[in-house]
Amino acid sequence: MNQRPSGKVTLKLAIVGGGRACKFFLKLVSLGNLPYLQIDIIGVCDINPEAEGFCMAQQLGIYTTTDFKDLFKLKDLDGIIELTNNRDVLVELIQLRPARVGIVEHNIGRLLRNLFTVDQKLRSAEQQIVFEKAVRDFLIQQNQQCIVVINTDFTIEAVNDAYLTTVGKTRDEVIGTPCYRLIHGLDAPCDTLSNGMVCPMLETLRTGRSAKGIHSVPMGGKASAFHDIVTYPVRNSKGQTVRVIEIWMDIAQEITSRWEKRERELKSDLNKLIQEDRLISLGKLVASCVHEINNPIQGLLTFSHLMKKMLVTDQLTDDEISELRAFSGIMADELERCGKIISGLLSFSRETHIAFKDINLNEVISSVVDLIRHRIELQDLSFRLDLAREPLFVHGDTNRLQQCFLNLVFNAIEAMGPGGRLEIRSTGITDQRLAEVEIRDTGHGIPRKHLDHIFDPFFTTKAMGEGTGMGLSIVYGVVKNHRGEIKVCSDVGKGTTFTIQLPLASAAR
Repeated sequence: MNQRPSGKVTLKLAIVGGGRACKFFLKLVSLGNLPYLQIDIIGVCDINPEAEGFCMAQQLGIYTTTDFKDLFKLKDLDGIIELTNNRDVLVELIQLRPARVGIVEHNIGRLLRNLFTVDQKLRSAEQQIVFEKAVRDFLIQQNQQCIVVINTDFTIEAVNDAYLTTVGKTRDEVIGTPCYRLIHGLDAPCDTLSNGMVCPMLETLRTGRSAKGIHSVPMGGKASAFHDIVTYPVRNSKGQTVRVIEIWMDIAQEITSRWEKRERELKSDLNKLIQEDRLISLGKLVASCVHEINNPIQGLLTFSHLMKKMLVTDQLTDDEISELRAFSGIMADELERCGKIISGLLSFSRETHIAFKDINLNEVISSVVDLIRHRIELQDLSFRLDLAREPLFVHGDTNRLQQCFLNLVFNAIEAMGPGGRLEIRSTGITDQRLAEVEIRDTGHGIPRKHLDHIFDPFFTTKAMGEGTGMGLSIVYGVVKNHRGEIKVCSDVGKGTTFTIQLPLASAAR
C-alpha cells in the first residue's frame, strides 16, 4: 500500500470472480470518489473468459487470467476481493495467498460497495441540499429579516414577506422593478446617496465581495427607518457574480417579544441546518473509515479460519490452547474496535431531539476525536489531545456540541498539509466558572480582512464546490445557544486557534 504526494493512500487489489458483481465493482471504483483512498484494480480472474466483468476488465486494460494463482505474481498486490461467493474458493485463496496479500470475502466486498454508494450519494447531494434548501427555504421564506435577491441589472428577482412589509408594496409591484427606483425613486443606480454612503449592491458588483452600509429606507408610506444592509455575491461555476443577496436589519428596533418569537423560529431552522451539516460531515467520515473498518474484519476472518483449522482434531496441545486464547483475545479487541467505529457513525448520523442536560465536555471532545483520528493519520498530521484532569460539566446538548467541535476540527485538518500539527486542549477557569476548549492548527491561517466575516452565513474563501460557508456560522449559533463565547486568533502562514468558552453547569442556568 503506497501513499501519493497528494495524501491519497493507494490500495492495489485483484478480483476473483468476473461476473456481474465484478463489473459493478469496476464501475464503482472508476468513479474515484474517495478523497483519501485510491483503489486500483490490477487483476481479474474467472474460469469463464466470457463473463461480463472479465470482459470489462480486458476492455479497461486490466490483467486477466483463468487461474487465480497467477494473481499472486502481480507486483505490489495488497489484497484480493473474492466475489464468487464460493466457500471452497475462499478457503483455497486464504491457504495459498502470500503473507503480504489480504483476502476480502464476498460479503465484505458487498459492504465496501454499499459504503462507496453512500459516499457518492452524500457528495452529489451536498451542494443541492445546502444551497437550494438553506437559501430558498431558510433565508428567503422563513427568515424574519428583510431578504431580497437582485439581478446584476438591479432588477429584483425574489423577496420575502418581511421585505414587502417594510417597503409597503405587493409582490407584483416589487418583482422585476429596479431596486433604486423602488426604494429611492431614482432613474439610475445610486452610486452615492445623500448621506454619503456608497450603495453596497453596487460595491459588491464592482469588487465581487460582500459589502455593507446604513441606509434610510421608507417604511411603506411611514417615516423612514435606518437599516443596516449587508450584501453577499452569488457566483456561478465560473466564479462570476450573477446575483446579489441583500439582508436588511432594522437597527432601531428594540428587543421585544417579537424578537423572542423570531429567535425561536431561527433556532428551529438552525436545527435543520445542523442535521444537514451532520450528513455532509458523515460523508467525510465514511470516506476515512472504509479502510479502517476493513482492516479489523480482515484480521477476524484470518484468525477464524486458523481457529477452525486447529479445532479439526479431537485433542489440542497446550501450545495450541494457548494460541487459541491469544487469537480469541485479539478477535475480541478487533470486534470492539469495529463496534466502536460503527456505533460512532450511527449515533452521529441519527437525528435526535434537542436535550439540554449536564454533560462532561471532555467526553464530547473524546467522541469527536474517535471519529476523526483515522483521518488525521491518513493525512500524516501530528496530533496532541490535552484534556483537563477534572470533568468539565456544562449544561448543553451533546449532538450540537459534537457537531460544533467536528466542524472546527475538519476546518483545521483541511487547512493543513502532511506534517501539520493539530492540538485540542480543554481546561477549567475556576474563578470565572467557565470551561475553555482550544483547537489549534498550523495551517495557512486566515487573513485579517476576513476575520470579521468568517461567522457570516455563506461566507467562504474556498473555491467553488469545496465549501458552503455554513460550517462556522453553525458553530457560532451553537456556541451562542449554549450561552458561550467563541474567539479566533490567526496568523497567515502560521496557523489558527479557535477558543470556545462555555459556562460550567452550576453557572449555566
